[in-house]
Amino acid sequence: MNERRAGALPYRVVALDDGYASYDQEIRLLGEAGASFEVQPCRAQEEAALRTVRGADVVLVRESPIPRRVIDAMDRCKAIVRYGIGVDNIDLVAARERGIVVANVPDYGTDEVSTQTVALALSVVRRLQLHDAEVRSGRWSTGVLKPMYRLRGRTLGLIGFGRIARMTHEKFAGFGFGRVLVNDPHAELPPGLEAASVDDICREVDMLSLHVPLTAQTRHLIDARRLALMRPTAILVNTSRGGLVDLDALHCALTEGRILGAGLDVFEQEPPDPAHPIFALDNVAVSNHIGWYSEEAMRELQRKTAEEAVRILRGEPPRHWVNR
Repeated sequence: MNERRAGALPYRVVALDDGYASYDQEIRLLGEAGASFEVQPCRAQEEAALRTVRGADVVLVRESPIPRRVIDAMDRCKAIVRYGIGVDNIDLVAARERGIVVANVPDYGTDEVSTQTVALALSVVRRLQLHDAEVRSGRWSTGVLKPMYRLRGRTLGLIGFGRIARMTHEKFAGFGFGRVLVNDPHAELPPGLEAASVDDICREVDMLSLHVPLTAQTRHLIDARRLALMRPTAILVNTSRGGLVDLDALHCALTEGRILGAGLDVFEQEPPDPAHPIFALDNVAVSNHIGWYSEEAMRELQRKTAEEAVRILRGEPPRHWVNR
């Protein structure tokens, strides 16, 4: 175990990823708890992470992978706290075996991600990519380029019904969907919403939005088989985790006209290969995993991450302990 030098603060907290404009909240909150704070960007390099985590009492992480080998190098670590919701980049089993708490921040950016979901959906519904390209190229036509359909009276499907899905439903409510189908065995659904299997949702919906974490069970939840169940007027939106969707199968479904379009903020590999043929399609709206972001959400995320670290350093359980 690394020894603290004379005069040093009793605790050391390190962040394995950079990317925020300021870390004033982390420095203040952790300093008040007797911890130094360092940003040591590892750029997803395992060897760099191995060096950085040694001697750390708490590790903060955004995208960098934390596999078993990195966890085994944690010689005094009490906890790993994820800046964000998903923890699929952390070996939860290895951490639990070592008695290392893994916590996340699931209660930030709800407004932002739900807004991004609706924005991507509407972009596909109104074929904004196609019409934007037409105007920019100097072509002007008020005629029909490709069919568009109204949302009123149609069917919305939500897979997962946590905070973000509930707010997404709230924002979609004004568009007049006739039915809302939900798959979430752990959620109590409000009146008017119908519980359904994933397959039934795929068969019946016109708009499908994904809101579940990425696990071994949910990887490629939307695959070629389930895409084949969907209507040719259906739209798929994913602002959760890229690995939920088989991108190659989605490309085939889109090019063959088996579904109408897709809105994607997340990809299985990030950044994705820009040469992937899905990016050549005009019935796909994409963004760069930015659904979580607003200035307010970013500040909230940093503060809540630091607060979880403080609770752990004080011997308290974190509010959002994911590998208990």
